[in-house]
Amino acid sequence: METAERPTFESETSRRIYEYVERHGTAERHVLLEQAGVSPDVFADHLEGLKSRGYLEEDGGTLRVSLDVGAVEEYQIDGRSVTLRPAQHDDFDGLVRTIRDVTSEETYVVAESVAEELLYEDTVNRHTTVESRVFFVATADGEVIGWTHLDLPQLDALRGTAQQTVGVATECQGMGIGSKLLERGVSWAKANGYRKVYNSLPTTNDRAIKFLTDHGWNTEAIRRGHYTIDDKTVDEVMLSKQI
Repeated sequence: METAERPTFESETSRRIYEYVERHGTAERHVLLEQAGVSPDVFADHLEGLKSRGYLEEDGGTLRVSLDVGAVEEYQIDGRSVTLRPAQHDDFDGLVRTIRDVTSEETYVVAESVAEELLYEDTVNRHTTVESRVFFVATADGEVIGWTHLDLPQLDALRGTAQQTVGVATECQGMGIGSKLLERGVSWAKANGYRKVYNSLPTTNDRAIKFLTDHGWNTEAIRRGHYTIDDKTVDEVMLSKQI
């Protein structure tokens, strides 16, 4: 199932099963049966229907939302093996840690809010009838060292535009990893029918703004006094890229 496709359900039982897994990132089959509130036979029929439609996948009794977000890519960067791939629920702690590392160095309010959403919802990717969220991560030696994330509204009037964030752990910056993550997110958005991506930053984050403009992003809007940082009002710059 491509993430841009809205999930639809044939029954309330199917919806309940899917939404429980989607909210929790993963769910054990026996726990899901309890939550479904139906007989084992009815549960099995609805679960198989969700799996056959590509909505859920099962591995050893663990269910998760099936998201077709692309392949694994391997790079040699400065003598170090770096992997770019779709994020998994197991990346949760490393993802939050990396986002917080980046936002402790530079003010990146949107990324800070993404980290808070992750902690509140306790799951990485989301996919509902209203909105979707996907992450790609860069890893080295099994550790998350960078991310890019896309917020993907599912409402018809908003489905052409996605919000993207990107960041790389402090010790791994300047190696080109951020460029590869940025392009991975843009390419995925384009392949899934989005026409524009945007990123919003405080005007004080000079490095991030230069990074995006160097990659062909343009200033679309300025919101005056949008943030309060260290007791001072700071403008927000919205940068975007047509794809």
